Amino acid sequence: MADQQQASSSFKVYARWRPLTAIESSTAGFERNTIESETNSSISISSHVNTNRTRTWKSDASFTKVFPETAANSDIFAGVVAPTVPRVMQGATCNLFAYGHSGSGKTHTIIGYNYDDSNQLGLCLGAARRLFEALDQVRTQPVEETREREDLGVAVRLYEVRGKHAYDLLNNNIECYIREGPDGQTHVRGQTETLEDGKVRVRPIVARPCWCYEEVQEAVRTGLKGRTTGSSSIHDESSRTHAVIELEVVTRRLMDAREEVTARESELVPVGKRATDVYIEEQSKSIIKTPEGKYIPNPGHPVNQAIIDAAEAEKAEYENRLRMAEDSVKACFDSPQNACLGGKFIFVDLAGSEYFDAATSTSTSRPKQTTQEQRQGRQINTDLFALKEVIRAKASKQSRIPFRASPLTMILRSHFLAEEREGQSAMILTLSPEEEQFVATLNTLKYGNLVGEAGRR
Repeated sequence: MADQQQASSSFKVYARWRPLTAIESSTAGFERNTIESETNSSISISSHVNTNRTRTWKSDASFTKVFPETAANSDIFAGVVAPTVPRVMQGATCNLFAYGHSGSGKTHTIIGYNYDDSNQLGLCLGAARRLFEALDQVRTQPVEETREREDLGVAVRLYEVRGKHAYDLLNNNIECYIREGPDGQTHVRGQTETLEDGKVRVRPIVARPCWCYEEVQEAVRTGLKGRTTGSSSIHDESSRTHAVIELEVVTRRLMDAREEVTARESELVPVGKRATDVYIEEQSKSIIKTPEGKYIPNPGHPVNQAIIDAAEAEKAEYENRLRMAEDSVKACFDSPQNACLGGKFIFVDLAGSEYFDAATSTSTSRPKQTTQEQRQGRQINTDLFALKEVIRAKASKQSRIPFRASPLTMILRSHFLAEEREGQSAMILTLSPEEEQFVATLNTLKYGNLVGEAGRR
């Protein structure tokens, strides 16, 4: 079943060519050209390797901007991410996806490999640094005499989506379950923990509060050490998962209030279970079975309504405590001083798209994959196809958005819907000019062209 929502904002698609590596530089790569129009750009590529005729393809004018191979990460940040920072500082959500085959530069673009070079800093860390610069300006603004200045920071969530589960990279790679709750929202939660006095806690994805840029950098560096790798059609150490990095503007009061909600939920579980058990026990004792097989009231044990009412009253008390904790979270957003509170950047480093088409390379020496990795490939195929369909459905303002089509789109549902409130979403296609990767690059461009055309409607 799909969700009924209306889209209100466009989806921008950018393209980024990576340079040839030292091993690849013996050739010039296949021919590629950018054709700029008044508003958007198109790309044409051409190759004649391993074929008797030249293979040519040209996109529509579906790309907001095409970055050449000489562009540094700082150039990508300035063109794609920097313009959205004011939106996040007004509490909006902005989503950014990196799409391309393994080895095309997705992780380099989103995360970066050199944390000390500001020009090559990944987009997520560049965004964190810019957010703290903006938060410093907020801290210097005067506040009402009746209000206490609150500490502003950035909470980091870092997890990967693998198969039908998520894995919390800031919590020892704990397996988390993707479920839709009775409220219609998607919840990503870890395994159930049994605490003292029968309390049961199910923690959400860990949000690590950071109060300076260096703490964000360390959190990302630590979390990414646990990211899963495996063989792909491109190289043996390619990421086979979708990595999601969330940066949310928070205060200490908000983080404490959310922790209080988790604690109150833990207390409610055993009390609610006890109320249910009391009701079932009393109802069971109040009836007996006759020799004829009929159930009749038990004259020796009528229902003790007082015990049931007492258990329900205790349950209601703990439910009220939970509501009060939830109200405290809502109250954190009431201050006009903190319009930025809850603003989010969502960066998604998608798994390699070579699985989207089996014929991803003109090379005949592809590593043999295990049965498990083949299953992973099929799931990646499903995720990437579902993501495209969600984007297209939203852009065309369809009444039913197929968020439930894959675990990835279920997780992203709340971010996509939050983005509709003054936010923005974009995708960066990472492209390889290497001759043997012509087909993989062509597939990436076709995917991006479909998404870009839909986003322009």
